[in-house]
Amino acid sequence: MNGTPEKRWIVVGVDGSDSSRYALEWSANQAAQRGRGLTVLTAVGPPDAAGAFREIVPRGGEQETSDRLRDAQALVDYAREWIQRLFPELDVRTRMPTARAADALLEEAELPDTAAVVVGSRGLGGLASAFVGSVGVELAAHAPVPVVVLPKKHETAHRTKGRVVAGVDGSESSRRAVAFAFAQARWTESELVAVCAWQPMAAFVSAMGPVPPEAFDDDAVEASARRTAEAELDEMRADYPGVSVDLRTVRAHPVVALLDEATPADLIVVGSRGRGGFGGLLLGSVSQSVLHGAHGPVAVVR
Repeated sequence: MNGTPEKRWIVVGVDGSDSSRYALEWSANQAAQRGRGLTVLTAVGPPDAAGAFREIVPRGGEQETSDRLRDAQALVDYAREWIQRLFPELDVRTRMPTARAADALLEEAELPDTAAVVVGSRGLGGLASAFVGSVGVELAAHAPVPVVVLPKKHETAHRTKGRVVAGVDGSESSRRAVAFAFAQARWTESELVAVCAWQPMAAFVSAMGPVPPEAFDDDAVEASARRTAEAELDEMRADYPGVSVDLRTVRAHPVVALLDEATPADLIVVGSRGRGGFGGLLLGSVSQSVLHGAHGPVAVVR
């Protein structure tokens, strides 16, 4: 016995919004393809879930709590029934914790049988929806498993095949992201497109005093970026010999390179932090910007 759970589960957060509906369908499709179970979770926030605004948010007392519980039960029941019509063989279970959405999903992410957590980028709820992907960003920064964020509209619905597009930069976070991307490509029988973005070094080193001539040689910089990417990919190719890999070195900012490469049908995979990230930030600037700008699903791997 090695302590590995017999079945692993993909957890999806739902709240009745279009974004979470797409997340639910995407998650179910992934679970069916990979032999996982699906956990459908909706959080029933406590009365003080408004945080700093709790003093000005009206409270409805026990009746409001009862109504929220009833609505949450109806939502998870509907979600389970709908998914089981699409995927009759899929194991589906539901959760309805009394907690903030991010806290409830993080607690589920920490269970040993959880493989990934999936959420929509925008939920219901007025002011909160102005903070694009606030739950997704919090999850991606802290969850011990990959977090996939789905936009409001996307093209990776049931039976639609896309590629897996992964950012590669040689960092530890990137290596873990690439490993996830290879596994995802194998299970979904997709092509893996590895994107290694590079930028001219002169703009970064000209203020640092004398620099070697090769720092101004774009060909040398691109060749170095390609060597870094190839070394990272070679670590995984032996484990996934059936995965077709297309390495692209692109002269651009990493965010621009990834968003330009991916279509709405593709899954973008990024590490939570690349090289040179600031430890005090929830997420690295690249992963956060990709989450905000993508028109398809994005997986963030810590």
